Amino acid sequence: MQAHTPLTKPIFCSRASTGPILTLVPILILALTMGLAAFPSNAAAKVDNSIYANLLGKHVKGNRVDYDGFKKEEARLDDYLTTLSAADVKSLSHNARFAFYINAYNAFTIKLILTKYPGINSIKEIGSFFSNPWSKKFIPLKDRNVSLDHIEHDILRPRFNDPRIHFAINCASKGCPPLLNQPYEGDTLEAQLNTMTRAFVNDPKRLFLKGSTLFVSKIFKWFEEDFNGAPLLFIRQYADDGFRAKLDAVGPNIKFTYLNYDWTLNRR
Repeated sequence: MQAHTPLTKPIFCSRASTGPILTLVPILILALTMGLAAFPSNAAAKVDNSIYANLLGKHVKGNRVDYDGFKKEEARLDDYLTTLSAADVKSLSHNARFAFYINAYNAFTIKLILTKYPGINSIKEIGSFFSNPWSKKFIPLKDRNVSLDHIEHDILRPRFNDPRIHFAINCASKGCPPLLNQPYEGDTLEAQLNTMTRAFVNDPKRLFLKGSTLFVSKIFKWFEEDFNGAPLLFIRQYADDGFRAKLDAVGPNIKFTYLNYDWTLNRR
């Protein structure tokens, strides 16, 4: 909303003219108030995620995605992607922007899979000799096309500086953290990020201790800098009481072994 420019010159009038002017003052104030009310504050701006919420609720169960179901409703997914592409991201609050880019990454990843589905078994099969699926500039956001890499490495990681990102964005693979079956929203973002992070850290198929060796996802290797070079401290922060007690029993000499990353499509 454009700010109103204050008057730079005082209004002079004779006593005889004060009556009409005083009568106009309440009217001007009322008009100004109504004008301001017509323009909602930026903090109240939101993106309509209702279509996406419906699709996720129907086609994401547990750790698996029903791409056949998404394929049948691809037109509805396209409608949602159009909403994302037209969104005025600058008008959103910090958390709403954060949620927007997570949703954009995940929703456009589903769309990318659908461009080749059912003829693929892995997202890595999409692309060419000269490019990978994450470098494809197929995502229209306002005035330019960007890639999944751009959203992750040029927007999400540097701008929001939160390692929990890695447990929210989904690369359509079994090795990835599961896709949440609801959109991320600014007003519930903190709880959603914490829930997804705790679920991943405490999943014994993804992190487990054998003797003094901690077997973990390669996410903690690829993005070690995002965990301040101390992934064990991050893991302890989100580990449940039983898992944390086991880590503490080993002490500071825990060795890390990174599990093979399963790039198989996370389909049902």
